[in-house]
Amino acid sequence: MTRGSARVLVAMSGGVDSSVAAALLVEAGHRVVGATLKLWGGESDSGCCSVADVDDARSVARCLGIEHHVFNFGDDFDEHVVGPYVTDHAAGRTPNPCIECNRHLKFDRLLRRADALGFDAVATGHHARIVDHGDGNRRVARGADAAKDQSYVVHMLDAPTLARVRFPVGHLTKAAVRSEAARLGLGTADKPDSQDVCFITATGGRSTFLGDRIATRPGRVLDAAGATVGAVPAVELVTIGQRRGLGLPGGHEPAYVIGVDVVSATVTIGSEADLLVETVRLRDLTWIGSPVEGPLRAQTSAHGLARPCRVAGTTVVYTEPSRRAAPGQSVVLYDGDEVVGGGIVASPS
Repeated sequence: MTRGSARVLVAMSGGVDSSVAAALLVEAGHRVVGATLKLWGGESDSGCCSVADVDDARSVARCLGIEHHVFNFGDDFDEHVVGPYVTDHAAGRTPNPCIECNRHLKFDRLLRRADALGFDAVATGHHARIVDHGDGNRRVARGADAAKDQSYVVHMLDAPTLARVRFPVGHLTKAAVRSEAARLGLGTADKPDSQDVCFITATGGRSTFLGDRIATRPGRVLDAAGATVGAVPAVELVTIGQRRGLGLPGGHEPAYVIGVDVVSATVTIGSEADLLVETVRLRDLTWIGSPVEGPLRAQTSAHGLARPCRVAGTTVVYTEPSRRAAPGQSVVLYDGDEVVGGGIVASPS
């Protein structure tokens, strides 16, 4: 941790990672203020966005001797995260709301608030690192703990943004973070990690959440020959690669969803081999700096394997056939451990 006296606004979720992030900055001599973002105002049982989390963050701030504030960004969250999540499912896409929350709330809205309040930087508890190549060239890199690496969900951060961002726990393993919290006597030392999607409850799930907001339709499950072999209660909830809940008869060979068409309310299934593709077309592809023409690796989920590839235009070309990702999911491009770009899987044309 670099020592200094920067004025840093730390996003404190009430979890152990952001608690230790704030503590490390305090120890390094920075002028730290904690802020908890109030994003989701509805029902939640996922361990984030709750009154208890605000209380935990406030308690840690008190222990560290720093100010703590709560910023209500609920309207922004509804506009940029919840609304698009519902719209994507209605169109048969599989969105990643955590990425959009980082893009629009934690590293846009919060940075603008920090600027207005005169802070030099914003810090979070993400397990990612920032590599400075000099001359203003910065990239997100994987965190030290491969099992907890979150570079995938903060891949959108460009060099100018990274100049104003800090990831104080990115060089630590999760075990080391908890040890630091225990050493400092922080009440969050043993707190379990929260679930990813704060507005989807464990009791109701996606079906209840979306069913309250859009008209879902039952769908037919078709085999490769176009014959009806099963049924789903809501085609809008089906995603590429899904195996369960397809209404297939007993004894059926293992089958996976390889296509979803909400217009015709049909789901197409195939074998595991049918999930393999040689290319994936992206929309909203952005590069961190100049486009890279050489060998890269593409990661299609938060903790999935990064597959060797190259990029031609807006198409990822895999070195070997790889499992397809659902439209709406993010594909993040890596050069070694460093993020060089990313985009979103486009819907079939």
